[in-house]
Amino acid sequence: MSLESDRTELAEILRRKSVKTGKFILASGKESDLYVDCRVTTLDSRGAVLVGRVLHDLLRKEEAAKGLSIGSLGGLTMGADPITLAVAMTSSMAGDEKVVQAFNVRKEPKGHGRGKRIEGNFDPALPVVVVDDVITTGDSTLKAIQAIEEEGGKVAFALILVDRQEGGRQNIESKGYPVVAAYTRADLV
Repeated sequence: MSLESDRTELAEILRRKSVKTGKFILASGKESDLYVDCRVTTLDSRGAVLVGRVLHDLLRKEEAAKGLSIGSLGGLTMGADPITLAVAMTSSMAGDEKVVQAFNVRKEPKGHGRGKRIEGNFDPALPVVVVDDVITTGDSTLKAIQAIEEEGGKVAFALILVDRQEGGRQNIESKGYPVVAAYTRADLV
């Protein structure tokens, strides 16, 4: 299969399972005519495979364009978790010379054990990519970036499945972090 057919099939799954129109109150408190629940796509067996392929391709293209060597990727738990794992698994299955590793960012530090905020294969010595399923205001992506930087990590860019085109990209980029999105609202509605 080609990457273009993967992109087309993934967009179809997103439209069918994740994109809802109507009247919704978002996590930001804003009212919207669009709700995008990417988890029903990213946790779908076929959807996860396609998310891995499409976002792995975007990751590697952006990495090459910026002349970077990305060590790992991750984002705020829950939305980023299945995406992060799908991309890392695709990297391994693709036989990448340098496989990208996965990590999760907790919303709050763990209250026991080592009290970690970042779990998994996070190496602050290497550039990382922050992941999010959907951006509206960009606030959750920026929270993940803050946690990564507090642990000594350097965020190269944000890798997003769906940009709702409601200011999130501009908010994140105004803080100095480029955004690469697989799909926008215009692609899916």
